[in-house]
Amino acid sequence: MSRRKTASPKADRDAAGPGPLPGTPTGHRLIDRIVRVDHAGEYGAKRIYEGQIAVLGDDPELGPLLRHMAEQEAEHLQAFEKLIVERRARPSLLHPLWHVAGFALGAGTALLGPRAAMACTVAVEEVIDEHYAHQAEQLGEDEKPLRDKIEKFRAEELEHRDIGLDHGAERTPGYRLLSGAIKAGSRAAIWLAERV
Repeated sequence: MSRRKTASPKADRDAAGPGPLPGTPTGHRLIDRIVRVDHAGEYGAKRIYEGQIAVLGDDPELGPLLRHMAEQEAEHLQAFEKLIVERRARPSLLHPLWHVAGFALGAGTALLGPRAAMACTVAVEEVIDEHYAHQAEQLGEDEKPLRDKIEKFRAEELEHRDIGLDHGAERTPGYRLLSGAIKAGSRAAIWLAERV
């Protein structure tokens, strides 16, 4: 009598390829998290530019650039406000924090000078580039419209980063320290907005 050999659960998993890590959201939970964090992030970005414009809006060179970037962020925010409703995603409960913290970061760095404001832009947009790239990797063909939107917004965020670099961000006194602090804060904000 021969015994039929059955594959172990581990062998089944190995044959199927690597799957998501335990605790990684999938399906509706993944979309809910993506829409929530991106809505919060675009709201925070809008507030950063509002803070910078409040301080540097009359600068003949930077004022128009800041308004251009703010308009793009407003377009991104509008798209995610629509997606919050369409996808029935729960918005971040920390919206009041993003309102205050975004403006304070924008105005605070602008008060340090135009280069510091641009250093803020570069730091935030580099984190957003990583964040959007990771999200795009997680989305399959069934979410192509959302993935395409994220990729379009990612390209515009990289344009903002390049504007900051072209306008002296890296010549800010203490650039590495300032950039590192802003990046750490941005990553913490992403982590919180995904969950709360």
